[in-house]
Amino acid sequence: MLPPLVHEIEAQRRTRSLELLPSRSVSILSGLGKNENTVQAGNNGLEEADEELLQRQYELAQLDRTTKRNWEKLKKLTVCGVAFLNDAYDMFAINIVAMILGFVYFNDATGSAQNTVPKKWDTLIKIAVQVGCLLGQLVMGRLGDKVGRTTVYSASLMIAIITTIASAFSSSMVKGINVFVVLFIWRVLLGFGIGGDYPLTATIVSEYASVHNRGKLMAAVFAFQGFGNVLAPIVAIIVTACFKSSIDADVLTLDYVWRIIIGVGCIPGVATLYWRLTMTDSERYRHVHDSHMDDGYAASGTEQEKVLVQEDQERGSLAPENETEPAGTPAAEAAHATPESEQLQTRRVKTFAQYFSEWRHLKVLLGTSIAWFALDVAFYGINLNSAIVIGAIGFAGNITTDQPSRYIIRNCLGNIIINILGSVPGYWISVFTIERLGRKKIQLLGFGILAVLYLVLGFGYHQILDKSAGAFIFIFSLAQLFQNFGPNVTTFVIPGEVFPTRFRATAHGISAAMGKLGAIVAQGGFLQLKDNGGKDAWINHLLQVFALFMVVGFAVTFWIPESKGKSLEEICDEREEYY
Repeated sequence: MLPPLVHEIEAQRRTRSLELLPSRSVSILSGLGKNENTVQAGNNGLEEADEELLQRQYELAQLDRTTKRNWEKLKKLTVCGVAFLNDAYDMFAINIVAMILGFVYFNDATGSAQNTVPKKWDTLIKIAVQVGCLLGQLVMGRLGDKVGRTTVYSASLMIAIITTIASAFSSSMVKGINVFVVLFIWRVLLGFGIGGDYPLTATIVSEYASVHNRGKLMAAVFAFQGFGNVLAPIVAIIVTACFKSSIDADVLTLDYVWRIIIGVGCIPGVATLYWRLTMTDSERYRHVHDSHMDDGYAASGTEQEKVLVQEDQERGSLAPENETEPAGTPAAEAAHATPESEQLQTRRVKTFAQYFSEWRHLKVLLGTSIAWFALDVAFYGINLNSAIVIGAIGFAGNITTDQPSRYIIRNCLGNIIINILGSVPGYWISVFTIERLGRKKIQLLGFGILAVLYLVLGFGYHQILDKSAGAFIFIFSLAQLFQNFGPNVTTFVIPGEVFPTRFRATAHGISAAMGKLGAIVAQGGFLQLKDNGGKDAWINHLLQVFALFMVVGFAVTFWIPESKGKSLEEICDEREEYY
């Protein structure tokens, strides 16, 4: 008895319709058809040995296709993960670079200003990437929907590589702007390239992943940001150690060190550039983009039906005039369409403005945007305390009396310890629980616990520090943990799932840009307030303000739908995209 697969192949051979078979099986079958020793004339069928051979060739072809799909998936996840490692490195390495620039350009200053970058220049170079990210997320997100995910994704990386190298060669002009302004300009452009990674990475991963592991894969890709945070101080330690004797002899040797630290940031991007250039857009996006939905009419209530109707009409136009389609076929149903179905086939697709002018859609966009803004105000603001924690665990040192190399290495070690204590574990707890708990529950849990922790630190700041440095470190690390096992991950994941395919990158870009606005407010605004009344005298009040932002984030999370266990089309009903 022939296997079911061979019956199917034989039937297709008789009707000369071999297009649906794998190419390897077709070639084998064609060869069998030419060999009179294996195929008898008429309907005698296939010999048993040839049936087994054909079955085996089909299985191999299926295995090839599966392997190719798995490799493509692994490649995309690797590229996207490395992108966030690279972005985090570029963004957070500036904290170390700013410390080194103080030794290079202000080593001859007096008093407390010695070896320290003035606040205005320090703030300028630290917010540069955030400003660029905000612009890049808006522009690149929109282009990702219009031009193509992978095309814009590749362009963003090339911008980041070029501007990273340019940043490493920043210098003062003889008669003109100083090194800090030049570095600011290049890092704004670097941020523009980095900004494109947020909406495009989220949409690429979400559109390729399956329903049951979509959140886990998106969270895992974002979790590579934690490795980037740790990699920056590791590279700084290695480079500083290599130049240690030269630095101790001449502090200006550090001018090489900070440039190398920045320049290393282009290596992960260069290593994955080819893979980015060869990536392809998802079938889901290509289907929407190729149908030119923005320029015409939908053929029916869903895009899939539109394609089916078009194919049926094409088949009908090629059929002989005396032939009629059997009742019940799509072509027959299209031919006998009622006026009501014809009206259904001319529904216009809503534009971005029309779609989000409805409150039920607008509140989702506001929910993702405000939550991200509230989170990043505290996420970047809480780092004001990192120097205190480094000092409490004994890794700060004295900036005026210590050897520059020793001071830099110990501060970098302190940064690594802080990240390992809370930040990195938080990312991966989210990865392994997001499909079980759900995005919304994790975000509510994170915002709620952070509000409590910031209130405790805010109202008991001085008392906790005076009585127990260990208690302060524990609460601070707990806050770092629940930032990442909480809204820092979910504010990235949710916007990649809850918007229609045609607007997904744009809406994610808007949400992410609001987050960067929060980072600018934290670094450009709150950073200037922390020393009101004396050094670090206002930090307790800032923590109380951050607690209020956590309450705001908690409240707007209720505007966001839960996307766990739902397909992208189910989360944002396609019917809502039409008049």
